[in-house]
Amino acid sequence: MTDVNLKKIVAEKAVDDYVDRDMIVGLGTGSTVYYAIKKIGGLVASGYRITCVATSVQSEELAKKCGIAVVDLNEVDSIDVTIDGADEVDNSMRIIKGLGGALLREKIVAAASMKEVIVVDESKRVSVLGAKSSLPVEVIKFGHLKTKYALELQGCKATLRMRNEEPFKTDNDNYIYDCKFNSIDNPFFLESRIDVIPGVVENGLFLNTATTVLIASGAGKIEKLGE
Repeated sequence: MTDVNLKKIVAEKAVDDYVDRDMIVGLGTGSTVYYAIKKIGGLVASGYRITCVATSVQSEELAKKCGIAVVDLNEVDSIDVTIDGADEVDNSMRIIKGLGGALLREKIVAAASMKEVIVVDESKRVSVLGAKSSLPVEVIKFGHLKTKYALELQGCKATLRMRNEEPFKTDNDNYIYDCKFNSIDNPFFLESRIDVIPGVVENGLFLNTATTVLIASGAGKIEKLGE
């Protein structure tokens, strides 16, 4: 089964199991969440009253094209459930996110959510974080080379993310450094070290946010971690 099919299966499973009428739903960002948004659009077309909060301009635009009502996070008290993807997931549901460039808003939305359901295919599963993916860190533009230096003191190679030969800019008009570690053996310690660096806005370690992780395997079987 192709990666595309796995993404579609696991995203739609999350919507089937966790999204209901009259809910406030958080929309993550990325190629897997794309299928969740399309599925929610189908529910709305069938008569479901669902209001969504998007984690990126990209997800907001897609949701609106699907006929979904999108509101600002400040307009809701809380979010019933957020469906989001991940770049890496370990067996303790610790996660790296941010290759899609929306890690700051994704973490804010996750913190406002009663449930955070992460949807991935089996290629994103790792025994130790950092085994495959770099760790994205969002930084302000001012003095970003000094911030890079401080990041590399944590034991990584930090590379400024580029797009079309220009520095990639997040929806918050910040830069991202992709920090490659050999492995992240103590993610809670690393998170605390990164967060105190001046110039860092947010990092892509999501350590206590997921309530459920759905993992699609090559045979189309879905494994559930968490509740």
